[in-house]
Amino acid sequence: MGPAIIQPDDGRGRAPSMHMTMPHSDGTVSIVVNGEHKRVKAGLSIAALAEQLGLVPEKVAVERNLEIVPRSTLAQVCVEDGDELEIVHFVGGGDHPVAGGGGDHAKPIADDTWSVAGKTFRSRLIVGTGKYKDFAQNAAALEASGAEMVTVAVRRVNVSDPTAPMLTDFIDPARVTYLPNTAGCFTADEAIRTLRLAREAGGWDLVKLEVLGEARTLYPDMRETLKATEVLVREGFKPMVYCVDDPIAAKQLEEAGAVAIMPLGAPIGSGLGIQNRVTIRLIVEGAKVPVVVDAGVGCASDAAIAMELGCDAVLMNTAIAEAKDPIMMAAAMKAAVEAGRMSYRAGRMGQRRYADPSSPLAGLI
Repeated sequence: MGPAIIQPDDGRGRAPSMHMTMPHSDGTVSIVVNGEHKRVKAGLSIAALAEQLGLVPEKVAVERNLEIVPRSTLAQVCVEDGDELEIVHFVGGGDHPVAGGGGDHAKPIADDTWSVAGKTFRSRLIVGTGKYKDFAQNAAALEASGAEMVTVAVRRVNVSDPTAPMLTDFIDPARVTYLPNTAGCFTADEAIRTLRLAREAGGWDLVKLEVLGEARTLYPDMRETLKATEVLVREGFKPMVYCVDDPIAAKQLEEAGAVAIMPLGAPIGSGLGIQNRVTIRLIVEGAKVPVVVDAGVGCASDAAIAMELGCDAVLMNTAIAEAKDPIMMAAAMKAAVEAGRMSYRAGRMGQRRYADPSSPLAGLI
């Protein structure tokens, strides 16, 4: 079972019928659900089909013949012979303008919040939900991290085993903000289609956009990324956008309507840490939307550096999930983000080429 086949669609209303053939002699119709051929009773509604598959209609999004079927109409829309359905759900995946260093030192750390697209968060740590050994470990790591936002991938429902555990059973989207992402998408059209399904599945318009250029480096394709950003913004999405650590590209995304800029620190999953502090700092200084370091964090000091550069938040997945003790590492990352943020607010000392004694030299014996 792989990810849903991604193609463009307009994401509105009931899909027009592509097949008007009559039911078979036994009163059934032939359809394809997530790539699997099935025979079902003629006149069966999509909601009834979902229940027949052991799924809860309220927890999935359905695409019929490349167009999304609004969840409110699932009980009225009936499958027809030749229909192709994609049924997806969420699986583990994958502010304000930056304040200057110092100056706000009187503000208690508990009140040092950040906001993006009208949502306010106390934690500046965002975590992914992929690569954990199971959802229980994922939930425990999330708890230890103190994060209030998690990234989630949109994938096909396993119609062969509808009783398989789901991420929402362990991480409550009513308590933690889900950030649907487009992990695995290599074109703007793929990313747009994925996020339209995500909005139908969960109702969220705050999303993470990433359009990759190639599988080896997982570097973003900025031309496709900018194209997708412009379309999503026109459709009412609020995209937080993964991008290269380039101040010019970051400004173009902001002008296109991105609600947050998410430059990579290093290639996804590499754990190499922030490779170019200069460009990250330039992005921070030039942005009027939140800046979130995304990808490349390997250890707690990397997270602290991201915050000391003035970033509003930092996102990570592999650094926690692939640690020998993910729960302990999640707690370490929480502490590092808080320490880095306090260090940035405090305003570091100036750097000097030579030593400067801490004790006065006058009055030496």
